[in-house]
Amino acid sequence: MQETILILDFGSQYTQLIARRVRELNVYCEIHPYNKTPKITENIKGVILSGSPFSVRDSAAPNPDLDAFKGKLPLLGVCYGAQLMAHKFGGEVLPSKHREYGRANLEFVNNENLLFKNISNHSQVWMSHADTITKIPDNFEIIASTKDVKFAGYQVQGEQTYAIQFHPEVYHTTEGSILLKNFVVSICKCKQDWTADSFVETTVADLKQKLGNDKVVLGLSGGVDSSVAAVLLHKAIGKNLYCIFVDNGLLRKNEFEQVLDSYMHMGLNVKGVNAKDLFYTALAGITDPEKKRKAIGKVFIDVFDTESKRIEDVKWLAQGTIYPDVIESISVKGPSATIKSHHNVGGLPDFMKLKIVEPLNTLFKDEVRRVGKTLNIDEAILNRHPFPGPGLAIRILGDITLEKVRILQEVDAIFIDNLKSADLYKTVWQAGAIFLPVQSVGVMGDERTYENAVALRAVSSTDGMTADWCHLPYEFLGKVSNEIINKVKGINRVVYDISSKPPATIEWE
Repeated sequence: MQETILILDFGSQYTQLIARRVRELNVYCEIHPYNKTPKITENIKGVILSGSPFSVRDSAAPNPDLDAFKGKLPLLGVCYGAQLMAHKFGGEVLPSKHREYGRANLEFVNNENLLFKNISNHSQVWMSHADTITKIPDNFEIIASTKDVKFAGYQVQGEQTYAIQFHPEVYHTTEGSILLKNFVVSICKCKQDWTADSFVETTVADLKQKLGNDKVVLGLSGGVDSSVAAVLLHKAIGKNLYCIFVDNGLLRKNEFEQVLDSYMHMGLNVKGVNAKDLFYTALAGITDPEKKRKAIGKVFIDVFDTESKRIEDVKWLAQGTIYPDVIESISVKGPSATIKSHHNVGGLPDFMKLKIVEPLNTLFKDEVRRVGKTLNIDEAILNRHPFPGPGLAIRILGDITLEKVRILQEVDAIFIDNLKSADLYKTVWQAGAIFLPVQSVGVMGDERTYENAVALRAVSSTDGMTADWCHLPYEFLGKVSNEIINKVKGINRVVYDISSKPPATIEWE
């Protein structure tokens, strides 16, 4: 079994970042809600307790039983995890005299301690807590301090139980990756053998065993996730994989033809289905974003169900679900109250009677790309920006019409083509255009115009959980705006979105 670091989530905004940092060390890890701890098996080499928005002094604060692993496995408490263990085993946690948030520097470091090996004196760390550990139990030993935080790090004597009051996973903790490596490699003794190559090897073997000679149907989108899932499955079961690519009329300009062509060259068994009219009919008059998603989802399932029934004895539905989709569908208090409808998690209606296989549901987006590279998938597909499942429907604010789709496709094509020709496409996580439900006065030649406005959106991100707007050069934006207004009939104004996530989402709907 794969060596695993178990991360217990107490609701911190940084929990996924801990997982990403561990995986960057070529060590596999999994996030589980603190109240749904899996059974501790031999392959679990260590446990990390995450931070939390809660205070340990709150009556509703997470307070799990740690007996299954404390003192038996290496254990690292981060922020709330550190406060929890101090509070739980006889120490004291009180409100900070002033909220400790932001950069700090270690003033004392015990470099003899394995956790702090090779950590510099005065190393910068990132604090984010409203409570402070004011007293630790007698058998706890201080291993790091800052000017304001005496118990910035401690170890339980006689145990491989450690805790730190700061966040090693964030960029601002300059030697955080060294500390995590000390824990995962030196203390937990993980072999660092979880690579893209090893993932492909084990996943293909698992898929062969799981699927046998069964037939599998997969809905392709043209994106990275479904493409990598398709090639993995094809490697495992060959001709028993049947791919369906549905044209919902909401794709980018010429995308249906281009994507179909690229898949044919990859040796996949793909059927293209033109279902534009069905989607347009279902969307007529709908303006609410969630209703749009549901309408699109229903038609897609109907079309997909019809096409999959043409394949005799199909047993499985494959999906390109990735790890953030899975994590976002589970909160530390149980299932999330609302899950965006375009997430794949649990979205299959009962009447389809198919079992689900999700070969990528343990991977983050950048890991999916690395696996795709190992599988020799074309760079054009691997580096393709994420594109929303509902397509341009949620980039057209208001009702959907053929004319709005045509206009937005033209605008989007100009924007994306210019990003590529200016060598900016790869520096952007996601880019697109939004059709706004406003008209404005303009002048073209000697004539007054009253036409539509579009917004351009480009963000930088690692996994889409947070994102910053891209500071594209003014000259570039000017060129794109000029080309859109001159070439796309119906547009006389272009604006650029300079909002970050949070508080704004990447898509407008």
